[in-house]
Amino acid sequence: MEKSKQLKYIAIAGNIGAGKTTLARKLSHHFGWEVMYEDVEDNPYLQDFYKDMPRWSFNLQVYFLNSRYKQIRTILEGDKTVIQDRTIFEDAYIFAPNLYEMGLMHKRDFENYIRLFRTLNAMLEPPSLLIYLKADIDTLVNQIKKRGRDYEDNIRVDYLGRLNDYYNNWINNYKHDSLLVINVNEVDFADNPAHLQYVIEQVESKMDFLMAKAH
Repeated sequence: MEKSKQLKYIAIAGNIGAGKTTLARKLSHHFGWEVMYEDVEDNPYLQDFYKDMPRWSFNLQVYFLNSRYKQIRTILEGDKTVIQDRTIFEDAYIFAPNLYEMGLMHKRDFENYIRLFRTLNAMLEPPSLLIYLKADIDTLVNQIKKRGRDYEDNIRVDYLGRLNDYYNNWINNYKHDSLLVINVNEVDFADNPAHLQYVIEQVESKMDFLMAKAH
């Protein structure tokens, strides 16, 4: 769709198991966007992190920070519309603070991480459109079990709950009008074609609004 080319940087945000990768793939297929997926399969720290969070939390967060920063630079310097599976802002505003508050990241490491993020963030811009997948804990747990990643067996429910609290706070205070919230508790875009069509229509409507505002 030609009009989607006017929005360059689309991003999907949401807790673990919310369906970000699935929706990114489906929207990419519909709109012809390029996808930049979260580096999960090749991430050298992820499995170790879920086994021993205090030991590997800082390493994991720095790895994601670097990976997503490079993705954003590639998007902004390119000429294609790209949809990103999770954002650098979630790392800094949700995952790292949560690890620190839970005692799973040392204060020294957390402060170092935040300084690094602020340095990189000064050279970035927010997504042209941010799609947030909102889900309650039962939905997240069911979808995590459904995809069957072995290293996710150790994810604690209280960990997911704290992340949800951080997500809600971040989204409630998001100051850009380029935000679209999809309630995953009620919308099954993965398996229900009618629900997927609903999401597509919501995305198109939001894009129309943003492009009309830009002009």
